[in-house]
Amino acid sequence: MEPGNIVRSTILVVDDDASIRDALAEFLGAHGYAVRTAADAVAGEHAWRQAPADLLVLDVMMPGEDGLSLCRRLSPAGAPILMLSALDDVTDRIVGLEVGAWDYLTKPFEPRELLARVRALLRRPAVASSTDATDGSVTFAGWWLDMSERRLRDPAGRAVALSEGEHALLAAFVRRPGRILTRDVLLDLARGLDAAPYDRAIDIAVSRLRRKLAESDTATIIETVRGVGYRLVPPVRSA
Repeated sequence: MEPGNIVRSTILVVDDDASIRDALAEFLGAHGYAVRTAADAVAGEHAWRQAPADLLVLDVMMPGEDGLSLCRRLSPAGAPILMLSALDDVTDRIVGLEVGAWDYLTKPFEPRELLARVRALLRRPAVASSTDATDGSVTFAGWWLDMSERRLRDPAGRAVALSEGEHALLAAFVRRPGRILTRDVLLDLARGLDAAPYDRAIDIAVSRLRRKLAESDTATIIETVRGVGYRLVPPVRSA
């Protein structure tokens, strides 16, 4: 326990570059986080299994097992994972997100941007963050959704009808708040989508869902991540 009963968020940094590990540990530590480090995927997984962190910062390209493989194994635990990589191709970012990363940052990066992404990820509530999330009721941005009964109410308490596909799509988002979901991931998650199984179908379905969630006096609920996919912006809480 920290002085004054303040509990610091813990971050595990896994990177084979010692200079990056040390720099991140010093920088994030200076901003109030408790940081642990590991030099490769094997050491990183061991550290995680011993004491899971609130956030995993994981390098993609490491000798031996790469970060993508480790991300695929650890992502079901539900903690946010921020991938770091020198690869800046859209395809590389999509692969990282599809194996379970919540966000993706290319090297070299500005430390202040890393800090902003870390803070944003740690603000996301743990509830409904994984595919094993409850099928009960949740709220987000004033909306209320009954996951099992497929009922949706707007912030004014009015019922909003959802088709089977729209409910499946919305459920995929609220189970993973803050995570960037690629079109392929959404196609896999939103079984029963009311459209043909191709990328444009997801764009159309998201557009329809957005229209139903439209509120002139509220901020964006579903954000477009250009070239990659979509993300549910507001936090999700159990109702």
